[in-house]
Order: sequence, then C-alpha cells, then structure tokens
Amino acid sequence: MKKDTAGRLNDPATSREQLRAKVIDAIAQTMDLYGVNYTFGQLYGIMFFEDRPMTLEEMQADMKMSKSNMSYAVRSLIESKMVSKLKEKDARKDLYAAETNFFKAFQSFFTTKLQREIDVMKHAIEEVIPSLCETILELNTSDEERKLCLEDLHKLKHALSYYEWLQQFVNDLEAGVYFDGRQESR
Repeated sequence: MKKDTAGRLNDPATSREQLRAKVIDAIAQTMDLYGVNYTFGQLYGIMFFEDRPMTLEEMQADMKMSKSNMSYAVRSLIESKMVSKLKEKDARKDLYAAETNFFKAFQSFFTTKLQREIDVMKHAIEEVIPSLCETILELNTSDEERKLCLEDLHKLKHALSYYEWLQQFVNDLEAGVYFDGRQESR
C-alpha cells in the first residue's frame, strides 16, 4: 500500500523498473515500521538499486523532492548508517551510497537506535535512583510515600537490569555475533 508522500517516484517505464518500484515501496513500508519516514525509505530503496554512488541532485530528480527535504532525508539516512557519504566527489558534488548488505544495514540501524534508547533511559534511571533512595531513607517520609518509592525503585532496578542486558545485546550485535559471517558482502 503506497503512502501519500512529499516525494514522488518517477513512473516506472519498464517491467524491471515496475518490479523495483514494488520492492522500493516494501522497503519504505518496512522502514516506516521502525520510525523512518516513508519517503526516506523510498530514497534508501532507490539508492539500494543504484550500481553507483549518487549526488543529491540525482536523488532529487528521482524523488521529485525539494533540495532542503532531500538534504534532510540524506542526513537522516546517514545518521542511521543506511547511507554513507563517500570521500571522493563527482565534479565537486558530494557522493552518497546506500548500504546494500541487509545484514550490515540491520546491524548498523539497530545498534544506533538501541544504543540511543539505552543511553537515554540509563541516564534518566541512574539520575533518579539516588534521589528516590534519599526519599525512602528520610525520616519525615510517610509510610505510604515510602512504600510507593520502594515500588518505583524496584521497577527502576528491574529496568536497569534490562538495559544492562540490552547493552550486551547491542555489543554482540555490533560484533557480528548473530550473523555467522552473513554480514560480509556477497
């Protein structure tokens, strides 16, 4: 099911382009499930099928997007490590390439997203626990408030345990533990 988006793909002219368009739409829908803008997913799909790096202008022509939206889309894909900016340039224009190995793309995308979640949540939990403990230990804290604080503390310690486990999962994911050599380019 295609979404109405700011960017519009050029109409496919050949049956191969029509088939590619189906896969590009599926990539965009899938990435949308994980919080990536549908249009950005389309852009990744277009770049996935390219046999060469692309300039912003080429992407802009394929997507029929404004230059500012295209720049934002590319930055977003770079941040999630789905696209990389190459060191070489084409006639003074920056070149970008999509990660075409889905194992590496998965590895990069999820380690980036999960690490952000871990960092945000652990920081908040570790900041709150000492104050919560102080409230529990204060003599003028009511029994009811102390009981509620203890319940919160228990929940936060359980959450911290989860984030420690998740950190190990991310470390293993980054190390390629789950891929059995599949993340190597084919």
